[in-house]
Amino acid sequence: MAISGLIITFNEEKMIGKCIDALFRVCDEVIIVDSLSKDRTVEIAKAKGAIVIEQPFLGDGPQRSHGLPFCKNDWILNLDADEFLDADAEDYILKEKYLKGNFDGLSFRVKNFLGDKLIDFSGWYPDHKVRFFNKKTARPSDSKVHQTIVTTNEKNVPVHILHYGWDSLDQIIAKKNQYSGWHAQQLFDEGVRIGAYKPILNGIVSFIRCYFFKKGILNGLDGLSIAMIQAFFSYMKYAKLIKIQKKNS
Repeated sequence: MAISGLIITFNEEKMIGKCIDALFRVCDEVIIVDSLSKDRTVEIAKAKGAIVIEQPFLGDGPQRSHGLPFCKNDWILNLDADEFLDADAEDYILKEKYLKGNFDGLSFRVKNFLGDKLIDFSGWYPDHKVRFFNKKTARPSDSKVHQTIVTTNEKNVPVHILHYGWDSLDQIIAKKNQYSGWHAQQLFDEGVRIGAYKPILNGIVSFIRCYFFKKGILNGLDGLSIAMIQAFFSYMKYAKLIKIQKKNS
């Protein structure tokens, strides 16, 4: 069964070549939807044999949806540029085990890494994501941040995606800060309105959940740092939503 690899990119020259090489191990084509990168992302992608579609960023979900008509196959492996199939996921796809059962979306487990260190605490593992789906009946959501795949019959599969998203805690904080602004705007657009105490309460709850209930406390300084970052993200998302509310009142 032929598979199309689909990636959305912006300034991904560091990882894109490796990502495309990995996709071609299970895909017969790779489609890149690039948000007008300023680095060598497009040059590297074309040299690796990928088809590049240039499109100003529409948001996470809409950007992925934009690439679907360019994919000639029904089955789509939709990874980020810093994600790779683990050996068990590769084996699962190459042996066409996904064709057993009437499923149109496969949710894989994600191993998140900070540098070369696996973050398997504070709720970061197992992190499930649908990255493999049949475009006949499944599609990316319209969400502009952290989109999901809308499926009719989804299956959780105990195989893995490797996510090398960050080299330092600084990068995680910067990305979470960026996402918090996008999330806040999306919540406002959806009609969500909150009170002044919501940022504080959610930040506290997020910290307690990650540090205590998700066992961050058992992982020393790393566990504390990740829990604080999660609390920061939750707090900032709602703090920014309040600012947007005031601006539009």
